Amino acid sequence: MRWDALPGTISVYAGRLAAPPTWTRHAEATHYAASTMKLAVLAALYRAADIGRLDLDAPATVHNRFTSAQPDAPAFSCARQQDNDDAVWDRLGDRAPLRWLAERMIVKSSNLATNLLIEHVGLAAVADLWARVGARHSVTGRGIEDFAARDAGITNLVTAADLADLLDAVATGAARSGSASPPSGPAGLAAASPPFGPAGLAAASPASGPARSGFPVGSARRQPVCSPAGSARTEPVVSPAGCAAMLDVLCAQQIRQDIAEGLPAGTRLAHKNGWVRGVRHGAAVIFPDDAPAYLLVVCTSRPVPDDQPSGRVDRSARHLVADISALVWRHRHDL
Repeated sequence: MRWDALPGTISVYAGRLAAPPTWTRHAEATHYAASTMKLAVLAALYRAADIGRLDLDAPATVHNRFTSAQPDAPAFSCARQQDNDDAVWDRLGDRAPLRWLAERMIVKSSNLATNLLIEHVGLAAVADLWARVGARHSVTGRGIEDFAARDAGITNLVTAADLADLLDAVATGAARSGSASPPSGPAGLAAASPPFGPAGLAAASPASGPARSGFPVGSARRQPVCSPAGSARTEPVVSPAGCAAMLDVLCAQQIRQDIAEGLPAGTRLAHKNGWVRGVRHGAAVIFPDDAPAYLLVVCTSRPVPDDQPSGRVDRSARHLVADISALVWRHRHDL
């Protein structure tokens, strides 16, 4: 299938940790974030704990009334029927540790937990986290179901490249703690591998930087801030211990769809997906037993005609992300 014939935008980022990407396709295109914005909230929370602003084991009151990001707008609430996780709702009116809320935000993609954590860490801290990982276009401007802010144009955006930068910081930071596989080698080493995939695949991925061995690769901006060597900063965005803890949470993901569906059963991966009407994303660090770890981010935004059930479009996008994941897995040794 020629992806250019599909409606909407399909973005892909694939490559080794701590190295320029091996394959990109519209990796700098912006997409509505859906639940992938929870990755930035998680990292901002752990950074706040590192610098002493928050205690992750401190209990927080579980409530469902939040201040809008739109000044002077009324408070807003989440709808339980739109959430994936009853466990947080069952504690409404009670208290729960921030660490537990962070876990529920990821492993079951709890919307209520997300808004509670944003309330504690602050949107400014999430924006600072995006900046620290070198994100160019991603923004977390509001909480989930803050419709007044949405109607005022305040939104949550991601790109495949920015999500890859964030995951790379977490995975390479965790490697410094000794709890994850280290990067496969110096930046650019993987780019010397021959092109992978069927004929014409690389041609369908417009180059955003120099091509090596005939393979279009992304820009050379990749400088992981948590990498063991060659970091762009002397201070990591999150401590190695914090990165290791985040990686454990991401590996405990219970919604194993999208990228996970394209991998052999039992493959270890740290990932977060997200979807709303017309949007389906997956962002992962994948740990094969027989090859170095690699990053894969796929973002899809596709129009949903009024006369077409959104579920059909979502299933199609979910299968597309899984197919891309399976393709990259087959060529994991060539990344």
